[in-house]
Amino acid sequence: MTFPTLARITIYHNILWSKYKGGVFSHVHSLALDRGVDVSVTQIAETEGQRIELSGIDLSYHTYPYRLLFRGSQDSVVWYKRIFAASKDIYNNPSDLVVLPGYHRIEYWAMLIMCIVLRRRRAVFSDSTPFDKPEVRWREFAKRMFFARCHGCFTYGERSKEYLMSYGVDERKIHIRRQAAALPHDYEPSAVIEHYERMSSEKYRQPRFVFIGRLAVEKGLFDLLRAFRLVRTKLHNARLDLVGAGPLMEDLKREVATLGLEDSVNLLGSKDLDALVPLFYDSVAMVLPSHSEPWGLVVNESLSYGCPVVVSDLCGCVPELVIDGVTGYRFSTGNIDALAAAMVAVTKMSEDRLSAARECLNVISSFTPERAAAQILDGCMTILGDGPSSGRSAAA
Repeated sequence: MTFPTLARITIYHNILWSKYKGGVFSHVHSLALDRGVDVSVTQIAETEGQRIELSGIDLSYHTYPYRLLFRGSQDSVVWYKRIFAASKDIYNNPSDLVVLPGYHRIEYWAMLIMCIVLRRRRAVFSDSTPFDKPEVRWREFAKRMFFARCHGCFTYGERSKEYLMSYGVDERKIHIRRQAAALPHDYEPSAVIEHYERMSSEKYRQPRFVFIGRLAVEKGLFDLLRAFRLVRTKLHNARLDLVGAGPLMEDLKREVATLGLEDSVNLLGSKDLDALVPLFYDSVAMVLPSHSEPWGLVVNESLSYGCPVVVSDLCGCVPELVIDGVTGYRFSTGNIDALAAAMVAVTKMSEDRLSAARECLNVISSFTPERAAAQILDGCMTILGDGPSSGRSAAA
C-alpha cells in the first residue's frame, strides 16, 4: 500500500475512561510512528455519567499523547461549550483525515459540519447494530445523512457492518476493526493454560455462573434470575454472582428475595479486572443476557481467561465469538427457558475445562489491541488513498 506523504490524522474519542480504547490508541500511535504517519488523539472528556459509578480512570493504558477538552463528565458540560470546544479543536489542528467519535451527540454533528466547511476528509466510529434501539423516522434519516457525508466508517463486526449498509453506506467504505479488551499489563495466555492444567474438574461440581456489567434494564438481569431459578431445579447447588453497579441494584435484591434465591445469588458490586480473574477461573460460564448490546466486551475478557460464555443472540459479538459447544452457547434473547437450557448445557464444558479454555483462547487470540490498531490505521490510509489529500481538494 502506498501511503500519502506526511499524512496527518486526528482521531476524536468521547471519553478517556475507556481502557480498551486507550490500549488500541497506544498501539495506533506506535504503529503510526513506524510508518511515518502523524496521528493525534483528542479525548472530549474524562468520563460520562453512567461510567462514573463503575470505576476510575486508569491512565496506564493511555501511553500516547492526547488532548483533553474537558475535565470530569461529558454530560456535565453544557452543549454549546462542547460544540465550541470540539469545533475549535478541529479548526486549530489541521489534518488530512478527521475520525469522528460517533453521530449521536450534537457536537459530533457540529464537528462534521466543520470538517465539510474546512474540506477535511472525515470518517466516523460506529458500533451500533440493527438490534440496538427502536427505529425513529427522523433519527434514521439523520443517520443516513451523517454517514453519506463521511468518506469512511469504522465498525466492530459483521452485524455493525450490516447496520451501516442498511443506511446506504458503500461496503468499500466500511472498515472492520477487531474489538479488543484491555487486559492487565502482565496478561499471558500461557499463564491461563497453566492455571487450568493445575486445576481439577472437581472444582466445577458446584457450578458457579457470573454476570459482569452495569445493573441496568437493557442487560436482561430479571431474565437471568428467573432462568437461574429454573437451573436450580436441575443443578441444586448452582450459584450465581452478579458483578456491577447501576440503577437496578435495589430492584434486583427484591427480585432475588421474591424468587427465593437469597442463599444462591450474590450481588458483589463493582470490581476491576484484576479482581474478576478469580471469578472467570471459578465459574462454569459468564452469562450476558442483554436485550441490547452493540458488542459485549466482557465476552472478550471472559474468553481471554478460558471461561465459556452464555450470550443472548442480539449481542453484537455473537457471530465472531460465540460458537455453540466451543466457546459457549447463544440463546434467543428474552427466552427464559432457552437461557436456562443454555446455562445447563454449558456446565458440561467444564468436565474438560482445560480443553474448553484452549478453545476459548484460540478464538479470542486475534482480538488484540495490536490487531485493532493496525486495522484502524490501515483503514485511515485507505480512506486517504481514495483521492487527493482532503485538506486540499476533498469533496464537501
